[in-house]
Amino acid sequence: MKFKSQARQNQLLERITSQHLVVGIDIAQQTHVARAVNFRGIVIGNPLSFSNDDDGFHNLLQWIQRLQSTHHFTAVIVGMEPTGHYWLNISKWLVDRQFEVVLVNPHLVKKNKENRDNTPSKSDKKDALVIADMVKNGYYSIARTTPEAFTELRVLLSNRNFVVKRLVSAKNQIHRWVDVMFPELRQVFKNLTGAGSLATLRLFPTPAELRDLQPQDLIQKWKTLMKRHCGERKARALIALA
Repeated sequence: MKFKSQARQNQLLERITSQHLVVGIDIAQQTHVARAVNFRGIVIGNPLSFSNDDDGFHNLLQWIQRLQSTHHFTAVIVGMEPTGHYWLNISKWLVDRQFEVVLVNPHLVKKNKENRDNTPSKSDKKDALVIADMVKNGYYSIARTTPEAFTELRVLLSNRNFVVKRLVSAKNQIHRWVDVMFPELRQVFKNLTGAGSLATLRLFPTPAELRDLQPQDLIQKWKTLMKRHCGERKARALIALA
């Protein structure tokens, strides 16, 4: 039997009862903003701005506990946007303290901005309220915690992709500048990113620095960067082409 999206949303709605305090957090780099509503969407308490550090997280915890005590809520569900990496700390901090953390789609948050005041205006306090409204309406997904090994693997993969991208960019720049400044270098070094080619480019970036040298001078320079230099034949060819 095919599972329908409406059935899924019904399940998400059924998770939220009259005993739930629904908290929406607008995530930022340094200062987050939290708003709270009940299961009907009635605003509970005043907005809270708190810093993205341990002191700020404890301020959020005390704010939630005060609202629970004042309005007799027995459960809490916290919704937020997965904005960059800024949501990771507060999410893990809350999960470690047995809070239910859910995520809302940033694209849908933008679409739902007019629900409250019929205007597309934007502010941190309004965004937090929109997020809380989306959670109580069932427009959220469960935040899944991943094993530490998986998290480390994901970071390593991201770092590898970044390094590969930089490496490809650097190789392309080498080829470009060789084509502009000294295209004859390809007649001596078939691989421009090999040890001999890179050493030559580092020591003698332009042909003008090669043309007045003797082969032995070039070999001596190579020895400062390579244990096995390219040989006298290639030294003579480079000087002649320069």
